[in-house]
Amino acid sequence: MQSIIEMRRKLHQIPETGFQEFKTQSLILEYVQGMPTNRVEIKTWRTGVIVKVKGTNPGKKIGYRADIDGLPIEEETGLPYSSTHPGYMHACGHDMHTSIALGILTHFVYQPIEDDLVLIFQPAEEGPGGAKPMMASPEFAAMRPDLIFALHVAPEYPVGTVSVRPGTMFAQSSVLRVELIGKGGHGAMPHQTNDMIVAAAHFITQIHSVVSRNVNPLDTAVISIGKIESGSRSNIIAERASLTGTIRTFRDDTMGKVNNRIRAIASGIETSFACKVELELRPGYCSVVNDHALTTQFIEWMKSNQAANVVPCEGTMGGEDFGFFLREIPGFMFWLGVDSPYALHHSRLNPEEASIEHAISLMTRYIAWKSTNQ
Repeated sequence: MQSIIEMRRKLHQIPETGFQEFKTQSLILEYVQGMPTNRVEIKTWRTGVIVKVKGTNPGKKIGYRADIDGLPIEEETGLPYSSTHPGYMHACGHDMHTSIALGILTHFVYQPIEDDLVLIFQPAEEGPGGAKPMMASPEFAAMRPDLIFALHVAPEYPVGTVSVRPGTMFAQSSVLRVELIGKGGHGAMPHQTNDMIVAAAHFITQIHSVVSRNVNPLDTAVISIGKIESGSRSNIIAERASLTGTIRTFRDDTMGKVNNRIRAIASGIETSFACKVELELRPGYCSVVNDHALTTQFIEWMKSNQAANVVPCEGTMGGEDFGFFLREIPGFMFWLGVDSPYALHHSRLNPEEASIEHAISLMTRYIAWKSTNQ
């Protein structure tokens, strides 16, 4: 187990963003290539790695996915193994995810089960999204699993706790980009201009009425504008304004309704302010929908085997591109307690490393059981 802890710390020192995980991929390959070659088959896809551990009498392929990328956040943990890449950090726990997957891989190399096990080390979960293009690759097709599982660290739960639910666990997302184009001019002569800061303010105010007035109160949706760019100085009326935001919903039809309302509001802003509105609504990640039967079975197995303290969870409006795997392959994702006072994406996130051993023990026992129980 100490070698897996050391591996986690090495990974923690080299966080890399989406499709730039070159050092991370190299470290994973170095570790896996040290395994017995008669038991392991390795494929690479861009900066990702797919590993198959051959079963003794395979009837199916059991998949396990770990994401490997970091975030553009300056680390402030003060750990002796802090990030050596200035401005970047494993602030979402993907170093934990990767090391847990390597621990699972190591276990089954030396204690094989009947079925093949496929470990998927996926890049670019934090963006621009690695799951969907990875699934479309011939490398993935050659090792495509029949079932697939994953976990995500949860700082708010203590070590030894698992939180999971059947059905929708993470929301789907859409990226919102808006460019408002009017006519600039002198701040003392607004009647000669089309002020895009004012237009942007009205657009933002109006779209925030969509959730409260167009979405069923028993449904769930979020619209957030995270970035505004406009203007150059105090006495110049802005000719352009740019907005960027995110839309989150649990249901496809709700996303469609929200997008249609935003389009209608954009059209109204054009008329009201005699300007041009360029609107982009780009689909992001799909919802993470846990297979009901498999998730229920997993919960019952954990309870009957005292493998974890199981806590029901609510859905989250956060996004996770593991949902693309679950759209085509039955499986589930669960929260793993790692007991940190700081939240995901925080510069001081410091997961408790004891959770690594718990996760490896939990998943190796479950996967071995699943290999002999449909």
